[in-house]
Amino acid sequence: MRAAPTILHLDMDAFFAAAEQAAKPSLRGKPVVVGGVGPRGVVSTASYEARRFGVHSAMAMAQARRLCPNAAYLVPRMGVYRQISDTVMGLLGALSPLVEPLSLDEAFVDLEAGGVETSSAAVREVGECLRRDILAATGLTGSVGLAGAKLLAKIASEQAKPDGLVVIEPGTELALLGPMPVRTLPGVGPTTAQTLRRAGIGTVADTAEAGEAELVRLLGKAHGAGLHRMAMGRDDRPVVADRDTKSVSVEDTFDVDLTDRTRVRAEVVRLADRCVQRLRAAGRSGRTVVLKVRRYDFSTLTRSETLRGPTDDPEVVREAAGRLLAGVDTTGGVRLLGVGVTGLADYTQEDLFAQAATELAASESAALELAAELAAADAAAEPGGPRQGEAAGAAAAGGTGDAGAAAEPEPARRWPPGRDVRHEEFGPGWVQGSGVGRVTVRFEQPGSAPGRVRTFALDDPELVAGEPLPLVPVPEGATTGCGDRSG
Repeated sequence: MRAAPTILHLDMDAFFAAAEQAAKPSLRGKPVVVGGVGPRGVVSTASYEARRFGVHSAMAMAQARRLCPNAAYLVPRMGVYRQISDTVMGLLGALSPLVEPLSLDEAFVDLEAGGVETSSAAVREVGECLRRDILAATGLTGSVGLAGAKLLAKIASEQAKPDGLVVIEPGTELALLGPMPVRTLPGVGPTTAQTLRRAGIGTVADTAEAGEAELVRLLGKAHGAGLHRMAMGRDDRPVVADRDTKSVSVEDTFDVDLTDRTRVRAEVVRLADRCVQRLRAAGRSGRTVVLKVRRYDFSTLTRSETLRGPTDDPEVVREAAGRLLAGVDTTGGVRLLGVGVTGLADYTQEDLFAQAATELAASESAALELAAELAAADAAAEPGGPRQGEAAGAAAAGGTGDAGAAAEPEPARRWPPGRDVRHEEFGPGWVQGSGVGRVTVRFEQPGSAPGRVRTFALDDPELVAGEPLPLVPVPEGATTGCGDRSG
């Protein structure tokens, strides 16, 4: 525990939903829910307007629609969120060399390592300056907590929400923590809370008063001792920069169980390609390919294959995933598919790629069949692009789930709600919804007034996928003012 509140925790407010509201003027001040829009979708983020109706993250999308039927339900645009996150993390990096990202919208910062004066007034000013800079650079708000420990800084940012700042002064930690529910403490989930509640322990103060021995008896040595330290306000965990990513993966949950084996293989190929795209975007390669299959009865199987060297070659990952799928029975139906790569490295062994691909390919005809399935899957998705899936740390979204046949005509283009589009005559806009052969588009841009709505045929040749626009125009010569406040 530090003697000064020099650990900062930033948590962006309703990040995904707020980004959509900033990009789409007609949604500002209205309920917005981001996640999988299919029947089996899951809420990733809900705006504060939607939260008033009881909608929250990890809720089934079907339940969210019942609670808040008038909300805008949009698929995630992860590329946009990552760009915003990069901007925010850049601002944090100007404060200190020690920045520990927890997710796209959340991070710890060690202000002491950045040379910031350690008085409460000085760190408060840095926190306020950071919030102003984030708003100016992105148009979004974030909440900041400042304390002498990571646990307390995170609690402070929760208290600051939305769009606020809270400093926990040294010496006030126990008084602050005491009345809080025990589930406030990290690692206390429903099962642990129930065990403690049966022992008459309901608050953080109760947990501290119970003593370490009693908590160890109830929860085991490691968990009990750690929980007692936190209840006493003791948290000496350092801010760790450059937390190493252990794996890269993508998943899709389907509206209707997939039963056609060819369709299942084509989806695995598509997921393998998406996984490699993420792998390359991170500048990494990986040695172990992992396949995840959740079947119709919710049973989940995971299979893996370790290659001879790290790779970022899409063909190698496709073939490995295909071999793993060959050993899984999918006749009853597939609800979810996922492909991942672990054993990450920052280099590849090019001399092994061709050899591995040659040695591991089942046969020339199998390779041709796989390539044909990939081409068919690509054609089916254009210009709608790959499905939005349950990305690791993102929301579940649905595919069509219909078994395809080679003789059938090419399916209609998919226009998921929230997608950026452009029309030759009307310019940039976004999809409000589609169905019955039509797609409804609202034409507006960040910074404009709410735009007009028009409806087109799904296959209108003048309507194409568009590039995401910046949320706010960055003023010329704009600079940040928080990175130069060293003492």
